[in-house]
Amino acid sequence: MSRIVAIANQKGGVGKTTTAVNLAAALAASKKKTLLVDLDPQGNATMASGVDKRDLEHSITELLLGESDITQVLRQSDEGFALVPGNIDLTAAEIQLMDMPQREMRLKHALAPIRDQYDVIVIDCPPSLSLLTLNALAAADGIIVPMQCEYFALEGLSSLINTINALKQKLNPALEIDGIIRTMYDVRNNLGNAVSNELTQHFGDLVYRTMVPRNIRLAEAPSHGMSILRYDKSSRGAMAYMGLAGEIIRRMAQKAKEST
Repeated sequence: MSRIVAIANQKGGVGKTTTAVNLAAALAASKKKTLLVDLDPQGNATMASGVDKRDLEHSITELLLGESDITQVLRQSDEGFALVPGNIDLTAAEIQLMDMPQREMRLKHALAPIRDQYDVIVIDCPPSLSLLTLNALAAADGIIVPMQCEYFALEGLSSLINTINALKQKLNPALEIDGIIRTMYDVRNNLGNAVSNELTQHFGDLVYRTMVPRNIRLAEAPSHGMSILRYDKSSRGAMAYMGLAGEIIRRMAQKAKEST
């Protein structure tokens, strides 16, 4: 059974797109059929997947507005995963969506025809609780929350959890937090270590064991239109995302076992 996972956090600069792209590449490298959906108007996940966001004949914008179907929009990346690309046109699309029926469910309905063709569908969300993010959370089975271990992180996480609980009641009762991934982690930072410990105390097994370190190769990869696995598979960043993919696959297998 496939699983749709939204990479979401209302705070910007926490590594959402980095996580979305590199997790998709790591899942594909782990022999999981994977689709990455770029739902951020910045289009960074599209560029980091090796697709030029400025030269798209069809994108997620047309998909959400009902002007294209999913088969017209799908692209195959060189990273081994499929891609629904996005770009700045999403900003205008969001305004048009305001007046459409079932506006929060457009992405869920658009993905429905191909959902079962993939093991995992990863959605890269914008850094805000916009209509686009609501579409992602309405379509998703679970949320992965990337967060830096810094002073305001726990407060932001509490706000996100409150938002998720409200959405469960109104839009998607099955939505759950799959896990929290610590990003840009520096073991030499005492504050980071303290926040990390507090996270594990509060959220227990929801916190992935894998930590994504601060890594210059990880920061360089998107400018080359590559995931870290393709740019430098021996780097600490690549090993971290392979580790994260392994944890997610094991948790999915456990869920499937428990549901039978």
